[in-house]
Amino acid sequence: MYRVVIPARYGSTRLPGKPLLTLGGKPMIQRVYECARRSGARLVIVATDDERIAQVARGFGAEVRMTAATLASGTDRVAAVAVREQWGDADIVVNVQGDEPLMPEALIDQVAAELAARAGADIATLAVPLQSVSVLLDPNVAKVVTDLQQRALYFSRAPIPWARDGAPAGFASQKSHVGARRHLGIYAYRVSALRRIAALSPSEHELLEQLEQLRALDHGMDIRVADALVPPGIEVNTPADLAAVEALLATRR
Repeated sequence: MYRVVIPARYGSTRLPGKPLLTLGGKPMIQRVYECARRSGARLVIVATDDERIAQVARGFGAEVRMTAATLASGTDRVAAVAVREQWGDADIVVNVQGDEPLMPEALIDQVAAELAARAGADIATLAVPLQSVSVLLDPNVAKVVTDLQQRALYFSRAPIPWARDGAPAGFASQKSHVGARRHLGIYAYRVSALRRIAALSPSEHELLEQLEQLRALDHGMDIRVADALVPPGIEVNTPADLAAVEALLATRR
């Protein structure tokens, strides 16, 4: 069994108040919470530094833990909860990010199982093959490159891996996305790994790319990446993403 923590912050450059934006008549954070509750998690907690989010989350029945506004990332927020709750070092915690209102519960279960099956790994996460060059070139989409044992080598907003022969006339001429994988923003950690990450300062690559997982990678931690068993939902980063989720939910009513 494992636990889920949903880190949620009010501030967002592109979508202020994102967790409270309405999707199909419910705030986004409630959509994420309901996805997590359908998984095999023994406990689901919303972790936030904002009382507005906390009040809404309590209103739909979620357990809430308040965390410091100074924390650098969602991972730090998850770590703060794990430490405060005194969970055991070997326990597994899944970070379901607060902007994933369509996250399939099968992927929450999968990422926890992946970590449980890899005794030497610190973190597990998921990826899917990229479907187009336009997605490869999109800086809103995080990409991941792994070794042959599916250990993460690097995560980036840049287009990696880069097919040299696919772009004979420079960057904009790229025609190939072979081998490129989109990283999904879901993680399973052992609590021992969370404690270690929380004790480290944000790394240079983490700050440059604004990708929190790079702190762990920069400090030599073992991150395993598995291919998602089912298609992921739409991650909400932009107003266009928000509209796409709203449209999809409308077809389900």
